[in-house]
Amino acid sequence: MLAATAVATTQAVPTTQAGPKHPGEDGAVYGLTVEHRTDPLGVDAAQPRFGWRMRSAGRGRAQGAYEIHVAGSPGKLTGDRANVWSSGRVRSSESVAVRYGGKPLKASTRYYWTVTVWDTAGRWIGSGPVAWFETGLMSTDGVTGWDDAQWIGMRGKGPNSPGAPMLRTQVPLKGRVREARLYISALGVYDAFVSGHRVTVPQDGETTLELLPPGWTNYDARVNYLTYDVTHLVAREPAVTLAAVLGNGWYNGRVSDGSTYYSENGNALALKAKLLIRYTDGTTQSVVTRPDGSWKATDTGPYRADDIYDGQTYDARRELPGWTSVGFDDTGWSDTTRVPFETKYPDAQLLAYPAETARLMSRWDRRPQSITVFTGATGEGKGRIVVDPDRTVTDPHKAPSTPVTIGAGDTALFDLGQNMVGIPRYSLRGPAGAQVVFRFGEMLNDSSAGADGPEGSLYRANLRSAKATSTYILKGDRRGETHQDSLTFYGFRYVSVTADETVTVTGLTGKVATSATEEIGTVTTNDPDTNQLISNIRWGQRGNYLWVPTDCPQRDERLGWTGDTQIFAATGLYNASAGPFLSHFQDTTVDSQTIYGMDKAQFTGVAPGGRYNFPGGGSGWADSGVILPWTLWQMTGDPAFVEHSWPAMTRYLDWIRQQTGDTYAGQGSLTGDWLAPQKTSAQLMSDVCYGYVAHLMAKMARAIGRPTEAVTYGQLFADIKKAFVKKYLSTEGGTVTVKSSLGEASPIEPGADPDEKTEDNTQSALLWVLKLGFYDTEAQRGTLVGLLADNIGNDAAYKAAHPKSSRVRYAENTLSVGFLGVNVLAPVLTDEGRADLAYELLHQDAMPSWLFSVKNGATTVWERWNSYSETDGFGPVSMNSFNHYAYGAIMEWMYAYMAGIAPDPAGPGFKDFVLQPHLDPTGRITHVRGSHESPYGEIRSEWRLEDGGKTLAYEVTVPANSRATLRVPALSADSVREGRTPLARVDGVRLLGHADSTASFQLPSGHYSLTSTVR
Repeated sequence: MLAATAVATTQAVPTTQAGPKHPGEDGAVYGLTVEHRTDPLGVDAAQPRFGWRMRSAGRGRAQGAYEIHVAGSPGKLTGDRANVWSSGRVRSSESVAVRYGGKPLKASTRYYWTVTVWDTAGRWIGSGPVAWFETGLMSTDGVTGWDDAQWIGMRGKGPNSPGAPMLRTQVPLKGRVREARLYISALGVYDAFVSGHRVTVPQDGETTLELLPPGWTNYDARVNYLTYDVTHLVAREPAVTLAAVLGNGWYNGRVSDGSTYYSENGNALALKAKLLIRYTDGTTQSVVTRPDGSWKATDTGPYRADDIYDGQTYDARRELPGWTSVGFDDTGWSDTTRVPFETKYPDAQLLAYPAETARLMSRWDRRPQSITVFTGATGEGKGRIVVDPDRTVTDPHKAPSTPVTIGAGDTALFDLGQNMVGIPRYSLRGPAGAQVVFRFGEMLNDSSAGADGPEGSLYRANLRSAKATSTYILKGDRRGETHQDSLTFYGFRYVSVTADETVTVTGLTGKVATSATEEIGTVTTNDPDTNQLISNIRWGQRGNYLWVPTDCPQRDERLGWTGDTQIFAATGLYNASAGPFLSHFQDTTVDSQTIYGMDKAQFTGVAPGGRYNFPGGGSGWADSGVILPWTLWQMTGDPAFVEHSWPAMTRYLDWIRQQTGDTYAGQGSLTGDWLAPQKTSAQLMSDVCYGYVAHLMAKMARAIGRPTEAVTYGQLFADIKKAFVKKYLSTEGGTVTVKSSLGEASPIEPGADPDEKTEDNTQSALLWVLKLGFYDTEAQRGTLVGLLADNIGNDAAYKAAHPKSSRVRYAENTLSVGFLGVNVLAPVLTDEGRADLAYELLHQDAMPSWLFSVKNGATTVWERWNSYSETDGFGPVSMNSFNHYAYGAIMEWMYAYMAGIAPDPAGPGFKDFVLQPHLDPTGRITHVRGSHESPYGEIRSEWRLEDGGKTLAYEVTVPANSRATLRVPALSADSVREGRTPLARVDGVRLLGHADSTASFQLPSGHYSLTSTVR
């Protein structure tokens, strides 16, 4: 293998994180999944999908047949003993999303399964380890299987009144407990407790806490419930206590303003739960939420206020010790009452949550890198902070463990060194009644006009109306007090701490929360700046994949913007096992289509909820309803993601057709190429988006057995192309021009220069024309590539020829795309033979560029190219997030072109894939290591230049049961060698050709150590 030590980094680079493992995972058949998850608890699918991987030390090993066994116990998985289902020996290479075909599954039942695999010659390869899945309640109506559990809340409590509802019940057990399951949901969010212990979930071989379950949905369409194995908590005492704290979450906060379920007067919070206990004698017992006097509630506890945007207030003096445990006296508490949710929303479904929940990930905890204590401000204007050097800690090794004492008028500012999303965990000592306030922010103030406080203090103007504050009132415990919020979340790097009395902060940790819990891909290089960009992209995904894929985690927004989601989806799926997470979001998007979409057909710009869900032109955002299923299918190999959304997708395409008819124009776009430095007609962007989704629909229709529709959408694409070329592609005077000035740019973009006009031949317009083939001749194509190169190059001659262009303000070799151009920029350049320009843009650190933020200290990707600069200060405060993953979509190119691990549409899910490493003509990157755990196993691609750049050393792994097309730089096909043998002569390898200094081969599975003479 190539030496890993050759790869330089600026900080610890995240590596691939293995998911849960079964005993026997080291065998030839491994990685068993159900519904794309390992040993899932609470599966409601009637015909769950099975998946597995295989490994082989030999080359070319592929699956020829499989046999799945499902049984009620591990001991019945052999031979003819499988008492639930045996598929029989099926001649097939399929190992992804294989449907269960047995008798109906029972609710609340654990099933064990395994698979045996044979190769294409009929030889036994191996059997997988014993895996399991457990069904949930297998219902959607909220009645079946719930044993008369009802939505209950605290009697007499008005919505938005102070104090979070705390509910509890206690019942005696009836015998020796064999197992116990908790099925639970909330209108709002919950912290659940069983017999004095907070309910946890398995993670990384240990357990961890979830944050804000059961997440966010369109509550009037669907609510999710979660399932927990609580056997170890129930089987401890002669009685069991079930308790919960209810928070407002998304259901009852202004984050849902404009939603159909939102009420300005507040929604009543509610709990619905069923604790199913099975005894060793075969009997069962259900503890359910009912307003029959068996449940008690209070709002007098320590949870005084909570809001997604504003934070949480906790008064430790009000703690009720033992309230979640057996034996607590709740006789003074209120009764509960039924919350008539089903009456208000009779069509709402109650469904098992099908993906990874948002949870605290201890491996990513952040500790302080420095602590600055200041006592006020001095100087003119906003001034600068007055630092107390005696209490300030700048050594990152000492900062995590150094206590800091502050009094009234003091501020302690903690720098965690990384912009992150989650909650703080802090430890304090001080007198009872002392109030300590923790404020969160992503940046520190400088001396620029945009600062909102003294230089060196916490910058929070970009949070807009979000208070993002954790307030803690001490109870006065001399041993110290430790707390972490649980009913909100924050996006932050810095924490500002103040107190109204003298207190000591003895510890502070940033607890990272994310739904992207299993990372399956990595790219690293020898270039520190590129590695920092990669790290920033990863941290942006972690922070914004939290129950829904959000745009930002800090200000009064934090919404599931669909455009951001589709732009980043491929990167997100390269990085993490996020298929179920994004599939769940797609379901939410389909719900939103019928609730908020125009004519119940247009996909929306935001899902779930109605905040900022503006009607009208939605191109680029609404198109996520088509692009996301396509991306999921391509990255996971599961066509069910397409089939499930097909009716919604066809309804959407039909709606656009009804809007624009035979003009074949797009629906319009209020957002356009969002935040692009160079303005493109929003209608042109809408037209190319229309063409793109029609193109995808034709491909998907063909793949799922809808040939007639494939022809229809193929013709639609052709008609759109014809109309587009006629309108926008000018050849007057023998010069090709893309008339991207025909129409205005986004009319709603905050901070945009009202005097800036749209221009012809913008980068985004040229990129999409090339991507879709919206031209008539190859000569035009060549001209378009030249126009794009000239725009990017932006040299003195270009500026002189375009004196009114926005490009004159920017440096040579800079990008000028916005959200709708960012994920096609580098791929199109590379596909058109201009990888040199793609690398020039990657390395550029002048504005606008990816490394501009890195140069200016970013640890996550920014919303704007100019969100901040050390010379000009802060960008437009009305919309300026410092954790916004959309521009991080460049990482898709890093995987597919730089590392060279690209999906092949002919074999979705990396059944077939392309290995196409592209060398860096600038010479800055000379070593790249990439990996991705595909549905068929880990793909590895690592290249390094040797001998002064003359030789490419290339290590690659093609997983068993898959194959790759290798396209490698080479002077000749014979110069590509394994050892001394030309690769074309290696058994199983097929030479496809040599052209344009690239040799192409078809590789069977296996590991290869290659060299290629490149110059």
